[in-house]
Amino acid sequence: MSVTMEEFFVEGLRKMYYTEQQLVDALEELEGGSTDDEVKQAFSEHRGETQEHVQRLEEAFESVGEDPRAEEDAIVDAMIQEHEEFVGRDPDEDVLERFNIAAGQKSEHYEIAAYGNLIPIADELGHDGVADTLEQNLREEQDALEQLSEIGEEFDRSDDPGV
Repeated sequence: MSVTMEEFFVEGLRKMYYTEQQLVDALEELEGGSTDDEVKQAFSEHRGETQEHVQRLEEAFESVGEDPRAEEDAIVDAMIQEHEEFVGRDPDEDVLERFNIAAGQKSEHYEIAAYGNLIPIADELGHDGVADTLEQNLREEQDALEQLSEIGEEFDRSDDPGV
């Protein structure tokens, strides 16, 4: 039995629903583990946005006639496990801060790729409103990545004794 484009799309929504739900918790942990106020604030703000992403995905499910249901995503699970293992190694505070920034950037890249693939499928299937909703999430993920990248660059410069 072959998978239809609609089934493939719904599966993608389910994985993003799982991803966003997992990231709400992960962002809370990243915020709590950060000592830099700017990094804490960035994770806090993005956690609020991520909660909105979950709600938007629930609206998307409703629009396509599906119940919101999460489907595990091994990539997200692996990123969370990687973070837990790194924290377990008891890194220095600055090293952990930089790792957290990098972990946030990784998750943003992944979400950007996932939304970037779902949007044209939604358009192709005639789910224009869903495509617009996903586009809103995508723009916020791109903004979050840009903010984390800027913080990472500032963090790197502040470590440079020549600055």
